[in-house]
Amino acid sequence: MPETTFRHAPGIAASPDAALTQSRPRDLYIDRLRSIMTAFVILHHTAITYGAIGGWFWYELKPSQAISSQLLIEFCTINQAYFMGFFFLLAGYFTPASLERKGYARFIGDRFFRLGIPLLGFIVILGPLTAAIAHAADTGRFWEVFPYLAQHFILIPGPLWFAEALLIFCLAYCAGRKFFGTPLTASERIARPVPGGAAWLLSALLTGIAALAIRQFISVGVNIAALQLGYFATYIVLFAVGIAAWRYDWIRQLNWNNARTAIYAGAIALPVMPLGVAVSHKINSKGGFGGGLSWQAILYALWEPFVAWGLIAAWLLFMRRFGNQPSAFWTWLNRRAYAVYIIHPPVLVGISVLLHPWIAPALVKFAVTATLSCAACWLVSDPLVRLPGLRRIV
Repeated sequence: MPETTFRHAPGIAASPDAALTQSRPRDLYIDRLRSIMTAFVILHHTAITYGAIGGWFWYELKPSQAISSQLLIEFCTINQAYFMGFFFLLAGYFTPASLERKGYARFIGDRFFRLGIPLLGFIVILGPLTAAIAHAADTGRFWEVFPYLAQHFILIPGPLWFAEALLIFCLAYCAGRKFFGTPLTASERIARPVPGGAAWLLSALLTGIAALAIRQFISVGVNIAALQLGYFATYIVLFAVGIAAWRYDWIRQLNWNNARTAIYAGAIALPVMPLGVAVSHKINSKGGFGGGLSWQAILYALWEPFVAWGLIAAWLLFMRRFGNQPSAFWTWLNRRAYAVYIIHPPVLVGISVLLHPWIAPALVKFAVTATLSCAACWLVSDPLVRLPGLRRIV
């Protein structure tokens, strides 16, 4: 971050935090949150493997009315509401400082280097490899996937859609900042109060309405250029909130008093979705949750941001309170988290396929596979972050 001290808006008393310069050490808990959310990505895809709803490379069990499947579906539904949005918020939080420190050309070049190369690498190598492992598990034929993908020009970005989206967001921010924003050399961080409960609730409501509007044209589950645009209302809002949070020092000022409304609202909203699903099944409703103007689609679109705001606020407060102490182990995990995110599909699918012959309840296999996959991904990532050249990317 640049060496710029805070100045205070009128009427805001200076606090010790706000008086510090931006050269202060990075908050440890923010890096740990990214590691935790990366682990949740692995758990999310493991849940899909064993009966949850979602797109993935290989399925051992399809979604069903079994209790295990319903629990895993609920787990993934809650994850989907907030965890990728959380990544965008944290990315937005560090974007202004990086741009102001590097300038437009270096910042954009760095984004293409850190995001574009992994995206290309997954499309060319890891995506086809993961698809081949899954195909071999179903048919016993590994190599026939590669010529098929090449012949039909099928690109598999997998979870690196996030890198694609973040690159677009960063380019959009640069364009907006260049033509409409504050010049980089004149930028200042201004400590302002965290928005109150009414602002949290209103922003969640408006985000849900925006999501519902998008889903009239692009339903949840529909990919356009590998992006599920039905979820992007939340992603765009949280990326923008991350930028504002850096500019106004909101994350450091966040406390129970200014977050409790969002947390309470999220807690109240949390059981509403499973109840809605149960009612929809009970009355055998034809309406879908992913798009249109059915009551299910309205419920889902409005439910997501309220749950997201509450869970994100709760995670930030919890980790700042209990996860902000120096730790060599956490430092090791954090340094490898991005590499883990990139390589986890072939590792997870490989372990799932190896455990396929093992007969056990779905939830047991979910727990074992997720644990082994997390451990294996971090261990495999360890040498990757040490390789010259590659370590500059991951």
